[in-house]
Amino acid sequence: MSERTPLHRLHVELDGRMVDFAGWDLPIQYEGVIAEHTWCRTSAALFDVSHMGLIEIQGDNPAASLERVNPAGLTTLKPGAIRYGFLLNDDGGVIDDLMVTNNGSHFSAVINASRRDVDVAYLRDRLDDVDIIERPETAILAVQGPKAVDAVSRLAPAAADLFFLQSTTVEMAGTEIGISRSGYTGEDGYELLVPAEAAEAVARLLLDQPEVKPAGLGARDTLRLEAGLCLYGNDLDESVSPIEADLRWAIPKRRREAKDFPGATRIMAEYNDGPARVRVGLAADGRRPVREHSTLHHGGEAVGEVTSGGFGPTVDRPVAMGFVPPALAEIGTQLIADVRGKEVPITVAPLPFAPHGYHRAPKN
Repeated sequence: MSERTPLHRLHVELDGRMVDFAGWDLPIQYEGVIAEHTWCRTSAALFDVSHMGLIEIQGDNPAASLERVNPAGLTTLKPGAIRYGFLLNDDGGVIDDLMVTNNGSHFSAVINASRRDVDVAYLRDRLDDVDIIERPETAILAVQGPKAVDAVSRLAPAAADLFFLQSTTVEMAGTEIGISRSGYTGEDGYELLVPAEAAEAVARLLLDQPEVKPAGLGARDTLRLEAGLCLYGNDLDESVSPIEADLRWAIPKRRREAKDFPGATRIMAEYNDGPARVRVGLAADGRRPVREHSTLHHGGEAVGEVTSGGFGPTVDRPVAMGFVPPALAEIGTQLIADVRGKEVPITVAPLPFAPHGYHRAPKN
């Protein structure tokens, strides 16, 4: 039987179409994927992402400990700040991608649902100087879209003062919650860490705001694809390095020079000399979506594979991401995708497909 989040009863009440996802019973849609996608791009959508794992890392110096398994710059992360990074295997492959927050007294990380057990076991095995504590009693809600700030700050005024990848605590529905200006749709928005017993009350309060409607997994996937964001299990896995995935920006110069993280030999060789393959955006001709696992061809030879694909409602065309050799990664390169035996012309395209709407802090 699939696990249920604290909002399961509300999903059923709202006529969510429930499906199994990574062992969880979650809504794939309510009104419809395109309608929910469009609402998020123009107003604000509420997503239940409580299936994601939340862990705390407690110890004398959790940032230094985490840097032994994560190449991001964490010892320089200020309290209240968030950073994207990875857990790496010894071959430089991505065990998981995650968001890490400095909470002052401890660090926390949001990890992918399908990798929760793997990540926790890995961290406990590799890091014997910190405590890894799972927090299944915390629900995670995401309010995403250009009007998310209007809805959320109406209930918690301090939310309006946050910039992208900053966090704080606020009170909502009589409960103290953690809130960050973050998300995985490419839009401005917030993620809320809510005690499970208060999750439904907070969700209903958010849905009472005129800007907010519920959205399911279907729209979350089309939104992140248009935003050019990786999905673990599709665009990332233990064979893919951060350099191949075009995520080299997440490894700062200090860490590259120190080479003190798992898989550094491979990762730095790819950083300096180039990888054998690289993740690119792909735009298909016509209206037929090109799905993951479709083979990419050039000059009559198989040269790569689509890893994520679908129809982009905002850009009104099929969009995808996949891996090709660097020589074929130039924008405008013409390829052929094999879609169940049918040849579909597809072109290497710039990422993201839809511009990001993050509310970033002004540069000094």
